[in-house]
Amino acid sequence: MEIKGNICVFGASSRNLEQAYIDDSYQLGTLMAQRGWRCLNGAGSEGLMRAVSDGVLDAGGEAIGVIPQFIIDNGWHYDRLTQIISTPTMHERKNTLARMSQAVIALPGGCGTMEELLEAITWRQLNLMPKPIILLNTLGFYDNLVAMLNHAIEHGFMKASHHRLWKVAKKPEQALDIIEQELIHDIEPAESKY
Repeated sequence: MEIKGNICVFGASSRNLEQAYIDDSYQLGTLMAQRGWRCLNGAGSEGLMRAVSDGVLDAGGEAIGVIPQFIIDNGWHYDRLTQIISTPTMHERKNTLARMSQAVIALPGGCGTMEELLEAITWRQLNLMPKPIILLNTLGFYDNLVAMLNHAIEHGFMKASHHRLWKVAKKPEQALDIIEQELIHDIEPAESKY
């Protein structure tokens, strides 16, 4: 199958998660491979990062991990990946993922995932990364974050139009449908926050 491009997937590397999170992540990976998308992620060997990679790879697709060298040195990377790209720092890891991808999907996760997601939204707000950003809202995981972002809009910390910087999907197939639909059209530049 012809590769359409790369989707960056942020997500937890935590263990002992509810099965629904793992199932949606694996299904997302499967659907990405079936639809011709290559997966880029942080190369984690645990949690949702591993699940999405396994879904892609089991369906015959490609999963590329971008990871700082110190994480490789600690043996925390997933050696099953199609390719591993080493970076000197965490910041360069995020730059590489952003540069190489056509879109971003955020799976549920902790501080690292939230930081990556919010930086991507900020870059889109500044028109540095005019790419679709999708929150895969398994079990309503992102409801509170979306409420907080809307709260920031209501209180003037963001423009009203900035609610379009991200989209929320309930299911993996919906996340990909949104991306594919958005990529047909030119991404509308974000309204300046100034």
